[in-house]
Amino acid sequence: MQTVRTAWYVAVYHRPVTPPHPVPSAPLTVATVQATPTPGDVAGNALAAAELVRRAAGQGARVAVLPELYLCAYHPPTLAADPVGTDVAVDPAGVVADGRLDPLRAAARTAGITVVVGAAARHPDGRRTIAALVVDRAGTVRVGYDKQQLWGDERELFSPGGRGATLLVDDWRLGLGVCYDGCFPEHGRAAALDGAHAYLCPSGYLAGSEHRRDLYYAARALDNTMFVVFANAVGGGDPWRFNGGAAIYDPQGRPLARGADEGTAVLVASLDPAVLADTRAAHSMLADLLPSQGGPRVSLTG
Repeated sequence: MQTVRTAWYVAVYHRPVTPPHPVPSAPLTVATVQATPTPGDVAGNALAAAELVRRAAGQGARVAVLPELYLCAYHPPTLAADPVGTDVAVDPAGVVADGRLDPLRAAARTAGITVVVGAAARHPDGRRTIAALVVDRAGTVRVGYDKQQLWGDERELFSPGGRGATLLVDDWRLGLGVCYDGCFPEHGRAAALDGAHAYLCPSGYLAGSEHRRDLYYAARALDNTMFVVFANAVGGGDPWRFNGGAAIYDPQGRPLARGADEGTAVLVASLDPAVLADTRAAHSMLADLLPSQGGPRVSLTG
């Protein structure tokens, strides 16, 4: 039986180039989810998340990724009006003990699956963050990562996170990002330079953004020769209507699984370490990256 380890630590974003970690010893089956949560209903959304997780586990997934802010729904008017009801409290050790999440804890524990799910987190110092919670296979819930790159009016409701994070599942290193983080090549690259074999991104892309949705995360995969698991919300009412398209990309940015623009879906794929090794051997950007990429710049006239 495989074991699971989870770890959170500061990722240094301006660091010397280091070789990637060895590829994992066995494939990892992962699931990405697109679904429609109910604004403000943390208990109801946790119950729905538990069912989605059971579906993922039933298809063999050992890791499941759900959308950004899924537990409260990405609905700024509700998040602004009811911060107490929509937030989950985080203790000084990063643990979330909110009883509303008990069904999700039980699903992870019973199915033996690690879950990454979006939430609004209230920290002991009063900060409110867009968090990627990690529910481990024992059912413990912790803040794995706080979104660093806040988008638009998110800055009025949330504080940015101050560190990167890598989730360790068996011998797979899974970099964590949230939505807009994945629009910055530097964020995915920081995960890759920290040894990530895959990059997990709970997200919330609005209808009309399909081109960018399908480009950014495929590009992060190809940029860094790593798998990418992109989850997204779907449905809802304008102007907060989301466009699905959840996907799992291989290390060359090709979709292994992709959802439609509408409808709930649980999409599963196997991350194959042989594919990772072959891709990195053929496309050695990480090994070839110069420590001072670009170097000093000069101005030219034409």
